[in-house]
Amino acid sequence: MVSSSGTEPRRITIHDVARSAGVSRQTVSRALNDKDEIDGSTKQRVLDAARELGYRPSRFARGLVRQDTTTIGLVIPDLLNPFFTEVAAAALEAARARGWHVVVYDTADRAEEELGTLQVIASQVDAVVGYFSCSEDDLERFTRGAPVVLIGREHHTARFSSIRIDGEEGVHAAVAHLVARGHRRIGMLDHDGRAEPSIRREWFTKAAAAYGIDAGLAVGAEQSADGGGAALQALLTAHPDVTAVFTFNDIIAIGALREARRLGRSVPRDLAVIGFDGLQLGTLVEPPLSSVALDTRKLGALAIDQAARLLTGVNPLGADDLVVRAELRLGGSA
Repeated sequence: MVSSSGTEPRRITIHDVARSAGVSRQTVSRALNDKDEIDGSTKQRVLDAARELGYRPSRFARGLVRQDTTTIGLVIPDLLNPFFTEVAAAALEAARARGWHVVVYDTADRAEEELGTLQVIASQVDAVVGYFSCSEDDLERFTRGAPVVLIGREHHTARFSSIRIDGEEGVHAAVAHLVARGHRRIGMLDHDGRAEPSIRREWFTKAAAAYGIDAGLAVGAEQSADGGGAALQALLTAHPDVTAVFTFNDIIAIGALREARRLGRSVPRDLAVIGFDGLQLGTLVEPPLSSVALDTRKLGALAIDQAARLLTGVNPLGADDLVVRAELRLGGSA
């Protein structure tokens, strides 16, 4: 249906029903699932509000999907990146333990693919979990009231759950370690696909300032090992006195290790390297990679756990419990 203005009308969501009935989103979910935990008058008020607004609940809320046939849409930006593969594997393991089906979508880290994916999965899954760069308005529009759990993203409204990655203390520890080893010229290989510096560069800048280190020695890197090698070459060409680098992720760091060897720089004697992610792959390179490490198993499992809570409306985790913190894990590269 198209509105008189020629644009598609906004789809009514479970949050609209909750506001109209003056109850929580969880209460709406319980009412639509015919749970016994709420009284009859509250349930009727919710059902009346849903009918008046024209709300069409998800397959799960309509009772057409049993617990053992719940389907989750897992949206990943790049399955070629081992970090996202590790998170996806953890989510699949957690979902399988519940007897759920999971459909995995790779958006190739492109905004247009995200929106296309959302359009496809909206009516096919009971909840959406994963990584998104699109606006919250687009998320709400295309997910049509289905529970959404974002991974690695700050959100600014109560419409979605979000698992936040907190790497500030881990990055500070990485810079502190490099300074303690005598490094004063520390560069960063940042994500090159964003208009603004990444949050990881913000953490690096803050940590560098605490130790009086010049945080301006940074270049963008394409998200691959080859990109890491090219970025390190560019950094050392511009700043040949750099003796240590912190990288946006481990894949970039592994590329930097390879390029350092090509340039005849011994790691960590001539150049120390610290990545971010803590990939298992980093333990297989020589020297083993130092990294500000995340628990990818926890990320995936926590996302599925929150999806389960949102689907049933029972005790969803709050923001303080939806945080995965990164910690410095030293290998032989720094």
